[in-house]
Order: sequence, then structure tokens, then C-alpha cells
Amino acid sequence: MNYNITCIPGDGIGPEIVAAAKKVLVKTANTYGHHFEFKDILMGGASIDVHGIPLTDEAIADAKAADAVLMGSIGGDTNTSPWYKLEPSKRPEAGLLKIRKELGLFANLRPALLYSELSDACVLKKETSDAGFDLIIVRELTGGLYFGERKTITENGVRKAVDTLTYDENEIRRVAVKAFEIAKKRRKKVTSVDKANVLDSSRLWRAVVNEVAADYPDITVEHMLVDNCAMQLVKDPAQFDVILTENMFGDILSDEASMITGSIGMLASASLNETKFGLYEPSHGSAPDIAGKDIANPIATILSAAMMLRFSLDLSKEADAIEAAVKKALKDGYRTGDIYTEGTTKVGCSQMGDIICDNI
Repeated sequence: MNYNITCIPGDGIGPEIVAAAKKVLVKTANTYGHHFEFKDILMGGASIDVHGIPLTDEAIADAKAADAVLMGSIGGDTNTSPWYKLEPSKRPEAGLLKIRKELGLFANLRPALLYSELSDACVLKKETSDAGFDLIIVRELTGGLYFGERKTITENGVRKAVDTLTYDENEIRRVAVKAFEIAKKRRKKVTSVDKANVLDSSRLWRAVVNEVAADYPDITVEHMLVDNCAMQLVKDPAQFDVILTENMFGDILSDEASMITGSIGMLASASLNETKFGLYEPSHGSAPDIAGKDIANPIATILSAAMMLRFSLDLSKEADAIEAAVKKALKDGYRTGDIYTEGTTKVGCSQMGDIICDNI
């Protein structure tokens, strides 16, 4: 089979980690009889440098024409980069918000898996890390507080800021369906996270999730307040399978989940629309301080490519092969600097990609 993949190398370490992921995809395609046609587009600072804006209409068209999009990272040092002297609508991150909107990417998937080989890097108690965990956060991505009306006004000489949190039932229902469909392929449990003891938006969220749950009688569903969920993630993460939540809660909880795995450099993510189309990227940033030094960890991007095969291209066997190749590299003791411990073998970004290729 032939597949068209649009790649966004982006800024900082982005080009290095995308190059490693491409190598792994090519090896996978050759092994399983597929062909991936790659087309690179500019976004973020790289696009600003060439076009003056973080994302062009032509780049959006190329993304829409593909079967899926694989992204590295965007942005730079907010204190020193000239990109951050521009107005907010022209800064690198504006390109990410725009492409999410243009592609209709409303569901963000953030897996958090603790590999047994990296249990010593986990910040949790030893008995917790030894037990391991494998969860995925499904975050609504295009609604809620981040996309509501906002303004700052002055009343009676006092400045006042207003941010509006809104959700309608259709926005909630479509992301809930994604979460339940994912749970069907995992351990059949959904934990819906809200703040229903305070917020009307959360009370509607809980009601709609219960309506969706009625269509999935084989899935166990529980509701958890967000403050309790934040505590439970560090107390007993193994209890979770699929965590479903709204935009701001998901932003915070997914970053918390990323750190208990030992390194954010290990964590993949996907953003999906109502079809199987998605944008796949590592959870970490552009790390401009180490860009060009061949020391970045490409594993999160490689695992994002595996997610792309599974969720957008229906190539589950091939995705399994990539994930197994990553696990073997770790089991054999290969580590990039962020996950290196004494007694293991430190390798660079490109070499880690080569090692994973050899394991496929």
C-alpha cells in the first residue's frame, strides 16, 4: 500500500527527531511491503523565517491532502528569539493553533507508559514504579476555556479579566465517543474527569458522557473530580486506562502524566478529527538549547509515528513492530542523555533511530 505523509520538521530539535522517525517508517514500510511518500512543509519559526507567518495556506493544503501529518516541534527560546517580539498571532505557536483548527483536530491522545527498563527514572515511590502503568489521556482540544471569549476591561479604575468556558453537547459527545472507542481496544475502562461539584460545563460534560456510555455496555465508566485525579495520578497511576477530560484539565493532567514516566522525551501524542485523519507529534517542546547537537531523544517522535500507523492508517501490526523495536532498544541498554543511567550505553539521536530500525 502507498501512503502520503506530510511532515512538519519545525524548529529546534524538530528536524533531527523527524529524520529519525522517517528512517524507522521507511524500514517498517520496506519490511511489511508498503511505501510512504513524505512531503515536508514549514510551520512555526521556520515558516516565519521564510514567509513571515507561522503557517501558510499552501502548507495547510498540503496537510489536508495527506493521509496523516507527522510533526517534530515548533518554537524557540521565548526570551531571546526574535519570533517572540512579533504580535501573538504571528508567533510560532499560532501556527499550531491554526492547523488544529483548519484540520478539525478536536481529540488529543496522550499515552503515558512506564517501561520497566526505565522504572528507576520514575519519580514515584519504588513500589508504584515497579508496578508500572499504561494509560492514555483523551483531551478535548478545540473548545473550553482556551477558545472561549476573553477580554480585559477596566471598571471603576480596576482592571478586570474575563475568560469564558463553554461547551455544547456535540463537542463533548464526539470526544467521548473517541475515548470509548479507544477503551474498546485497551482494557475497557474510561475515567471521565471534570469539576461537576462547581462548574455547569462539567455537569453537562458528565451528563453527556453518561449518555455515550449507554452505547458501550462492556466499558466500565467512572467519574472523578480533577483535583482527585491529579492526586491519584501520582498515588496510583496503574488504576487508569483511558482518562477523558476537557481542554484545560487535559492540558494540565497530561503534563503531570508525562513526568511520572521518567522523561517527557518518551511520550508520543496524536490529535484526531472526526475521520481517521490525525496530526502526530511528541509531547515535548523544541529544546533549542540542544538543537543541532544530535543528543535529542527521538523516541517520542518514533512512538508518535507508531500511533499514526495504528490510528490513521490501520496498520496495527506495523505499529506493534515499532513499539517492540523501541522496547528492545531500551532492554538492550541504549539510552539518549535524558534517560541515561550508569551502566547503560549513551547514544545520540541519529544512532538511536538506527538502533530501532535494526530491531524491526
